[in-house]
Amino acid sequence: MPSARGRLGRFGELAAAAHLQRSGYTLIARNWRCSGGEIDLVARRGDQVVFVEVRTRRVRGPQAALPEASVGAAKAQRLANLAHAYLAEAALPAELPWRIDVIAVEVDGAGRVVRLAHIEYAVEA
Repeated sequence: MPSARGRLGRFGELAAAAHLQRSGYTLIARNWRCSGGEIDLVARRGDQVVFVEVRTRRVRGPQAALPEASVGAAKAQRLANLAHAYLAEAALPAELPWRIDVIAVEVDGAGRVVRLAHIEYAVEA
């Protein structure tokens, strides 16, 4: 049985995937893994591949850090490396445009999404 943290993360990923689909993205992979780690969501919009890191937290009050603030330099570098690994494994053209986004999800005590922020081009690659 998944931990409470695992269930919260899965809930956030489902909310993020639904947001992407409502916004015109096509999901092409969920929880893609390789030896370097995992990409939460991979989507396409037009001809661009979008790698999405989902950060989910319970609302902790006005002084709490936002979920998107938890993507630091080391995580950003790891995401860029994972994006390159995905593109190579999928044998996609080198000139195909791509980007890394972050979707931050905040959930209240009742399990409702109270904030979802989609930050496009969140990681420079």
